[in-house]
Amino acid sequence: MSPALDPALDLRIDRLIHAAPSSIWRAWTDPDLLARWWVPAPAIARVDVLDVRPGGGFVTQMSASGQDFTPHTDGIFVVAQEHRRLVFTNAITSGWRPARPAPVLMTAEIILDEHPDGTAYQAVVRHGDPAAKATHEELGFFDGWGSVTAALAELVESGGAA
Repeated sequence: MSPALDPALDLRIDRLIHAAPSSIWRAWTDPDLLARWWVPAPAIARVDVLDVRPGGGFVTQMSASGQDFTPHTDGIFVVAQEHRRLVFTNAITSGWRPARPAPVLMTAEIILDEHPDGTAYQAVVRHGDPAAKATHEELGFFDGWGSVTAALAELVESGGAA
């Protein structure tokens, strides 16, 4: 069960994706597919760890050139309900150490609900205080998460994750 949305602390992206929840789940849980959409283009992602189970690691890097990669995500999965819900956080590293991630500490929840036209997709990103939420929003949350959600939709709607 998801906690209630708190407008003072949480940011949210909603999108109808014309594909089954199973296709979206696969795009989230297959490292090769995740690398195709996880960072905003033209940057590219490299998936180093994708252990989709509670406590499993989630480590990615990104590169503008395709040559020099820098850390992007280092966290753990908290919830993994197949074809339904993923929750991950960067508050704990993949090595189970407390983290101080830059630019913001967050917990993200991905919710996949069946819809007559595919999947009602929701990404809720929770922050510990209003300042962290504001920082994330100012850094381009809606552009960044919006563009990767669009890339995810394009991948699964084209049959690339079937």
